[in-house]
Amino acid sequence: MREPYLEVTFRHGRPLAAYLYLPRSPNDRSRRTVKAEGGLLVDYTESGKPIGIEITAPAAVTIGDLNAVLKGLNATTLTEADIVPLRAA
Repeated sequence: MREPYLEVTFRHGRPLAAYLYLPRSPNDRSRRTVKAEGGLLVDYTESGKPIGIEITAPAAVTIGDLNAVLKGLNATTLTEADIVPLRAA
């Protein structure tokens, strides 16, 4: 996967959880999770490569929260259009 993508799980029409997949190889697996600001958890491979961000409070997270973490990971930042699924409910 070369581009990040967002997956949102809904329950009763509201976002329950979300995961932002970062670019990764098919064999990359999470070996360590680190807490970040705004209720975000970053998953890393054994070699320390960030492969995803778990969004534990999708209704409360802001684009600023996500982009601050992404900037810290030297990853591509998002636009409001990228997180529309979080605002769907």
